[in-house]
This record gives sequence, C-alpha cells and structure tokens, in this order.
Amino acid sequence: MKKQIQKYIARYQALKQSREPWVRTWKQLATYLSPTRGFFESDVPNGGKPIDHKTLLDSSPSLAVGILGAGMMSGLTSPARRWFSLTLRPSQLLQLPGASEWINHVQKLLESTLAKSNLYCVLQSVYEELCVFGTAAFMVEEDPKGGIYCRPFTIGEYVLDVDDKGRVNTFGRECFMTAEQMAKSFGIAVLPAPILQTLKEENDRTQYKILQLILPNVHYNPIQEDFEYLSVYFMEDGTLLRQGGYHEFPVICARWETKTSSEGYGRAPGWKCLGDVKMLQKMQKAKLVALDKNTNPPVMVSASVQGEVNLLPGGITRCNSLTDAAIKPAYQVQADLTALDQAMESVRETIRSHFFADVFLMLATQEVPNMTAAEVAERRQEKMLLLGPVLQRLKTELLDPLIERTYYILLRQGAIPPTPDYLNGLEMHVEYISTIAQAQRASMLEPLSQGLALAAQIAQADPTATSQVNYSRVLMEGMESLGLQYLLKPEDTYELI
Repeated sequence: MKKQIQKYIARYQALKQSREPWVRTWKQLATYLSPTRGFFESDVPNGGKPIDHKTLLDSSPSLAVGILGAGMMSGLTSPARRWFSLTLRPSQLLQLPGASEWINHVQKLLESTLAKSNLYCVLQSVYEELCVFGTAAFMVEEDPKGGIYCRPFTIGEYVLDVDDKGRVNTFGRECFMTAEQMAKSFGIAVLPAPILQTLKEENDRTQYKILQLILPNVHYNPIQEDFEYLSVYFMEDGTLLRQGGYHEFPVICARWETKTSSEGYGRAPGWKCLGDVKMLQKMQKAKLVALDKNTNPPVMVSASVQGEVNLLPGGITRCNSLTDAAIKPAYQVQADLTALDQAMESVRETIRSHFFADVFLMLATQEVPNMTAAEVAERRQEKMLLLGPVLQRLKTELLDPLIERTYYILLRQGAIPPTPDYLNGLEMHVEYISTIAQAQRASMLEPLSQGLALAAQIAQADPTATSQVNYSRVLMEGMESLGLQYLLKPEDTYELI
C-alpha cells in the first residue's frame, strides 16, 4: 500500500508541475480582474485574501466580469424558470402508456433536487471564474440526507488532466483541515501519531494539508459493479486517509475554450483583454496623479522663509523677503483630463466588449431610439449568436454532466420510479430551453416566416400551392424554436415536404 501511495503522490506532483506555466497568468488575472478569487502557494489556508488597491484603481473590469457571470447565470441556468426539458427520441414514444407521465415525473424530480441543493449559489461563482480564468470546477456529491450537494473550487486549488479525447478525467486538489476535522472526516484510526497528539489540545487550530486525487480505475469491471473512478485522500508523508470511488466522474470541469485537445485548462476573455485592463489601471493612476498635482502642485520655497511652509487654506508662512514670491509652483501642470477620460472610456468599452457586456445590457445601452419589439428581438438574437461556440462547449462540459450525474445519484437513492419496460434501453434526450438557447433557436423563425410568405404570394396565382405546405410541421418547428414544444400535442407522424 505504501508503494501505491507513493505512486499517487508522484502522480499529483507531476500534474502540479504541468500546471505551473498557467499559474503565472492566473495570478495576474486574479489581481486585475477577480481579486477575491484564486488560491496559490503564497496564500494562507482559511485566511482572508487582501485586495491590492494600489494596483486595482478602476473597478470597471471587475464590473464587466460580474455582468457576464450574472448574464450567463440568468440566461443559461436561471433558478426562476425552466431551463432544460427531458424528452424521448423519436417523440412518438411519448404516446406510449405512461411514458409522458414518467418523463414529467423525472423532470420535476430533477428540478426540485437542483433547487433544494446549493447548486445555484455555486454556479454564480463558476461562471465568473470561467470567464476570467477559462477554467472552472465544482464537485457534485451525494447528500446523505437525500439529493445532492456541490463543493465549489477556485483556480489554483486543483489540478486537471484529460484523456485521449480531450475530456477531463483526472482531478486533484489540496484541502486543509484541523486535527478535529480530520478525525471526524476520516476516523481516528488512520491518523498519524503527531495529529493524534494534537487532538488532546483543545485550542489547537493548526491546518494540515490533505491531498485528494480522483482518477480512472484501470481495473474497472462493469460486470462486478466496480467504481469507474478511484478517489484517494492522503498526506504528503504517505499517510493514507481514505480510499473509495465514484460510478461517474464527480467533478464538473468547464472550460471556455482550449487551443488543443491535450490541454487540461482553458482560456477565456480575461486572457484576451488582460493587456487592456493593465493599460486602464495605468491610465487611471496617471489621471489621479495629474489631479493631485493640479490641486496640490509641487512648490519651490525661497531660502528666506522662516520655519515650516504652511500650505493649508488661510495658513501663514513668514518670510524676510518681499521682493520675490517666497513660495511658487515648481512647474505648471496642464493635464488634458477630458482627452484622458475619453481614452479611458474607449479602453473600458473594449473590455466590456470582450466580456459581452453589450449583449447582456443591450436594452440599457441601446442608442437607437423608438425601436419596435421585433427590432429588439432581432438585435438580441444577432448578439446571442456570438456566444454560440461557447454555449455548445458548456452544454458538453457543464450542463450535460451535471444533469447526468444528478440523475444517477437519484437513481441509486431510489428516488426515481422504475422505468417502464418498453422504455428500457432507449436514450432520454435533454433539450435546453433557457433564455439564451431560445434566443439562438429563434433565428429559425425568420426562414419559416419567409417560406409562409412565399407560399401566400404564389397562392394568389395558384390557390392549390398552399396545399403543399405542412402547416402542422411548420407550427411544430416554430414552437420548438421558441421553446414552447411542451404546448404541442404529440402526433403520430409528421410529413416532411
């Protein structure tokens, strides 16, 4: 066993070494864009992280990050509305006895489970970390009382690795516990002697580093119902604290974009606009210095001045010479603050564009007056298309694994009712009907409307032309593009004309 633990330690150290080139950029991103996030070697465990206000003088970039995070939260996974729907393919299967009722029951069970957990609190921080650092991770675990609970992580706290298809399948992290917490989590029997000695000291709050590694089980045998992924808790001195496993990969690792399929970490808008953010902070510092020199300029003092120079309003400074000014400005400060403000606003606009702030605040920042509702919807759909590639990756790496993991946890807990026999072996399909997903689907309405308009024009010359249009199919496509397919009655067949 000691030899196996040494292999786990070596594996973790290798993952940590491969992560090192990313850490340099993450530290800068944390300093300039998200000062309350990130955990690195120099940070104190369970300690308040100070904000470098000498560097972070302009909060506009942090506000842009908050807008993107809140926009993705409300647009993708809003707790206030339904954002996913379960169905079967083909849809005719829903007409089978009990199929629709079973699907609706599972749908409501998943929604209530997610709502009762801390998922939506965790997702807010996940989206912000994702758009700044390019990588975000949290763990979905089984709650002993039923349902799930989520454990969030911050950048620098964990290490990742991917399989041959570029999917994250290995996760490691560092956590810190006191001796009392370790005894409660792992039991007294596995603790080393120094920690057992610490348990006798009531006021000792020493934090001990614990490593966790989750990796594929190379001896996995589905017939024997083994764990597909191993989970090991150990210490750097080789002490094994706990060994277990998971049937599914429990960590949801989302990445904004990756350059190659072998990269475990991603890049995000924060990477692209880091130079602009640094420039904005430097310009803000220059502006403050100019204002300070303008209101309190450096002065030259005559040698004939007696004592200290009093620069307070109404202050008196005694001087023996009355011919020359005893105190005068060292040089004239004539800063063009208007031009500087305009340049800074241009940089702010660039940063906001990187974080899609104009997409999520379109109505608040709209400069075109008297727009109709149709024009507003069309502009919104056009802007939402810019997020298409990112949303597709989030569907694969965030939403699908989250729903799948929750479903199997509820299945093992016995919360999901037995599947009807005629549905065994069929794949349940998840459709996303969030605000952003609907905005992107709504682009299908325009060709449908144009097609109906063309049929109406031709019908003026040939009334039989409208008989070639399958209006039921057009209605179905239109309702699905608006996310209202649940209002449709399932039909036996749909002709494609």
